[in-house]
Amino acid sequence: MKIICIGRNYVDHAKELNNPVPENPVFFLKPDTALLRRNRPFYHPEFSDDIHYECELVVKINKLGKNIQKKFAHTYYNEIGIGIDFTARDLQSKAKAKGLPWEIAKAFDASAPLSMEFIKKDEFADLNNISFRLDKNGETVQNGNSADMLFGFDELITYLSKFLTLKTGDLIFTGTPAGVGPIQIGDKLEAYIGDRLLLKCNIK
Repeated sequence: MKIICIGRNYVDHAKELNNPVPENPVFFLKPDTALLRRNRPFYHPEFSDDIHYECELVVKINKLGKNIQKKFAHTYYNEIGIGIDFTARDLQSKAKAKGLPWEIAKAFDASAPLSMEFIKKDEFADLNNISFRLDKNGETVQNGNSADMLFGFDELITYLSKFLTLKTGDLIFTGTPAGVGPIQIGDKLEAYIGDRLLLKCNIK
């Protein structure tokens, strides 16, 4: 199982980090050790002073595929969940300044909290109109909608499968909207799809 994360898939988020808007999907990988399940707490690591939350819709792949045509992409997933891509922004900034890879800032242990529950895609009236949000300490800090993604679910699957064989259980974190920000010990994060609370993460 692999975790594929999409960067800069919302224009407003790209702009808030002063990043160019990509012509094609930008992606990176997290190892399975990055997963944080069952609403377990996230323990703030000592190696960073600036961990940021990035809330994202997550697509779960349901069968093996390679070089998938867009017209068939919708058959490669039937569930959508929500997750958080924790990012050590200070380490990322240093890596970017030196032209180095981002793994040190993105792929560390427990950097990918994942919802316990996934929602069947046929429960959504429109996959291109899925609202989601992240609350921190009871206040909404991120509001997103799949309608605002530069590259939709099917486009992502088609593009990624050119380079990576997709396997059952693979997870695609589909990008974050604007509003990312730092976490501190004691914070309580809650992630919703629509009005359904699917993920809790306490920072310790």
